[in-house]
Amino acid sequence: MSASPRIVVGVDGSPASEQALHWAVDYAKAVGGTVDAIAAWEYPAFYGWAGQGVPTVETFHPEELAGKTLSDTVAKVVGEDPGVRISETVMPGNAAKALLEAAGGAALIVVGSRGLGGFSGVLLGSVSRHLTEHAPCPVVVVREGHPGQ
Repeated sequence: MSASPRIVVGVDGSPASEQALHWAVDYAKAVGGTVDAIAAWEYPAFYGWAGQGVPTVETFHPEELAGKTLSDTVAKVVGEDPGVRISETVMPGNAAKALLEAAGGAALIVVGSRGLGGFSGVLLGSVSRHLTEHAPCPVVVVREGHPGQ
C-alpha cells in the first residue's frame, strides 16, 4: 500500500451512495488517503420498451447527467472543504466494470449496498455483490440508513 492510500467510491446519487461517499471521506481523513469518486454511465438497454422512441444524441446526454449527479453529490455530502483530496471521474460502461477498472492500485473500494437500479428490499445490489466477488482490493459495502455512517 502506498503512503497515501487511494480509496475508490461509487457514486450514483442514491442515498446509499451518499453514505458510501461520506464513509470513504471519513476513512481517507483517518488514514491520510485520497478519494476517487467514480460515476458510471451507459445507454439504457430498454429505450422503446414502454412505447418511447430511442432518444437522439441531441436530447439525451448520459455522460453529462452522470457528471452532474457526481458533482452535485460530492458537493452535498462533503461541502466546500472535505479535508481530503477528492477527484471526480465519469466513466463509460456499467458501474461494476467501471469501478473494477478504477480499482487498479487502490487500497479500498467503497459502495452503497443499493444503488438506483434493481429491486428494493434486496440486501445486496448487483454492483456491490459483483465487487465483493471480483475486486482486486478490499470492499466496504455501506448500508443505507445505519447510524454512524
